[in-house]
Amino acid sequence: MTHRSETDLAILENVPLAPRTTLSVGGPARFYAEAHTAAAVRSALGWARERGIDVHVLGGGSNLLVADRGFAGLVLCVHIRGIDMYTSNGAVHVTVGAGEPWDGFVARAVGEGWAGVECLSGIPGLVGATPIQNVGAYGQEVADTIEHVEAIERATGDVMTFSAADCGFAYRDSVFKRAMAGRFVLTRVTFRLVPGGAPAIRYGELSRALAEHASPSLAVVRETVVRLRRSKSMVYDAADENHRSAGSFFMNPIVDEATLARAREAAAAVLRPGETMPEFAAGPGQTKLAAGWLIERAGFTKGAGDGAVGLSTKHALAIVNRGGATAAQVVAFAAVVRRGVRERFGVTLSPEPVLLGFEARETSELLGHE
Repeated sequence: MTHRSETDLAILENVPLAPRTTLSVGGPARFYAEAHTAAAVRSALGWARERGIDVHVLGGGSNLLVADRGFAGLVLCVHIRGIDMYTSNGAVHVTVGAGEPWDGFVARAVGEGWAGVECLSGIPGLVGATPIQNVGAYGQEVADTIEHVEAIERATGDVMTFSAADCGFAYRDSVFKRAMAGRFVLTRVTFRLVPGGAPAIRYGELSRALAEHASPSLAVVRETVVRLRRSKSMVYDAADENHRSAGSFFMNPIVDEATLARAREAAAAVLRPGETMPEFAAGPGQTKLAAGWLIERAGFTKGAGDGAVGLSTKHALAIVNRGGATAAQVVAFAAVVRRGVRERFGVTLSPEPVLLGFEARETSELLGHE
């Protein structure tokens, strides 16, 4: 059955979501719509508001785990396209529709010689999702270049603009994910990039991969990042045995000094000759640890798993659906991994994907605290 909003936006019923996510698990959306304009977004939100229906905004489906029962509300896909730019004071200001593929935008920026997002190459998904998660990789994150974000308030339909400071960016975090979660639908993002700028080479692995290049171009950095990601099955490829995943399933934990001391003590028992536990400064009294390293040293090797669910054969941080997995199985396996890391190192991992349609009891072990 198809419903129509006031602007004649088609709203479909019982649309499968598994094929619309990179994990390929989960049930259907009770209602589903695709909005190609801001007016269509407001119309869909109004339709849902009149009926008291929850709304979830779906981007590329690369950071999402849908419950087996599906989602009882409206899943809204924002397909607003377009890339506009102007130059001012030595910078290029690029406004990008929320529905633009992220890597397509990065490719355009690199091709134009605009520095600022080159290390974020190969990441799946749409532009509109990147500020919410403060997407980052290889030493860059979108917070480095976002100038402002345009959004529609769900409750009123009002259009609002948020400066970078308003967005409250932090590691894999923003106000749209925490304090203002569920209040807005992002429609456009404006980035401030540097024409002719040098690439950002801050990340150790990337720096080593570029060692033979005295002064690598943006294009070389992009190619290298994509190659590194592909070697870890972090570029979506249907021919890859690890392609059904949500990318990194856990965030790299940021710990206080007491937790760091416990983790170091525990790590001493599993360190290999000449090895040290990876640690990265994350502010006063805070240290970021490598979740993938913790997972492997807790005894979960690459490729380890339970039936249809397991770790990627190339990256311990990715949980994969080997075929025929259920969302419940993914959650259960992730909880086992999380518990193993906590028991070994005293460090609690937090899942990165959005969990949609679950009841609290179903995710209590995965989301609970020590």
